[in-house]
Amino acid sequence: MEIIHKIGRRKTAVARAYISKGKGNISINNRELTNYFTTGTLQYKVMQPLVLTDNAKEYDIKVNVYGGGVTGQAEAIRLAITRALVSINEDYRKILKPEGLLTRDPRMVERKKFGQKKARKKYQFSKR
Repeated sequence: MEIIHKIGRRKTAVARAYISKGKGNISINNRELTNYFTTGTLQYKVMQPLVLTDNAKEYDIKVNVYGGGVTGQAEAIRLAITRALVSINEDYRKILKPEGLLTRDPRMVERKKFGQKKARKKYQFSKR
């Protein structure tokens, strides 16, 4: 099996995942998964597609991720891994699609408008 390369995005985070046969090692920006994402919730998000398809110890995954915050990065990595697994085996689509892992979350930060304090918040109005 050759190396499979897929991209996942969330908000402003972009993750590039490289998947190959291996022993289940996951490195993110040349750091271990547990060192990069210290909370269990974020580690679970990254591992979710692998656990659902019973591939936690089958593939070595190398990820380059930049932009956004930690949660956005974790969800971008999850999408990249999910897309790579589906390209490896099309049967995984039936497992991952109902969980919503193949959907790119389109929600982005709304831009700030001129004449306002933030995107929707207005400056305080004084009648007198």
